[in-house]
Amino acid sequence: MSARRAGLALAALLALAAGPALARPAHDETKRNRAVVTAFAHQFYDLRDVRGAFERYVAPDYIQHNAGIVDGRDAAVAALDPMFHAEGSHFDIKRIVVDRDMAVIHLHGRTGPQGNGGTVADIYRLKHGKIVEHWDVLQPIADHTVNPHPYF
Repeated sequence: MSARRAGLALAALLALAAGPALARPAHDETKRNRAVVTAFAHQFYDLRDVRGAFERYVAPDYIQHNAGIVDGRDAAVAALDPMFHAEGSHFDIKRIVVDRDMAVIHLHGRTGPQGNGGTVADIYRLKHGKIVEHWDVLQPIADHTVNPHPYF
């Protein structure tokens, strides 16, 4: 084998070997953030420990895109804690999707005994293992639908 061919073969092998290494940081970030978001979701939605979940997993200067809540971790806790402790409130997580620094928690939420509740997509951005930003999409659940699987 000529020196040129050997050099090209070596370059090709190195490129193939580097491929997974180049993808590793994104995979690692997704894996770390999936663990953070899953633990946050359990403490927040399942256990309804709003204050504990926010103090552990949310940055103090958290940016809030919900039009009814101002920025900051403490403001979110003040707004959400009463809702999560209202009689008849229930939050059923349907799925959690994480890609690098972004996460979506899709759930069925009820903030009291009346009505059907709503479907919620909470969207979070993470930085350095903390939730730093939040958006939500809310859709009330209708009494009657034409589709047999409209929400979940």
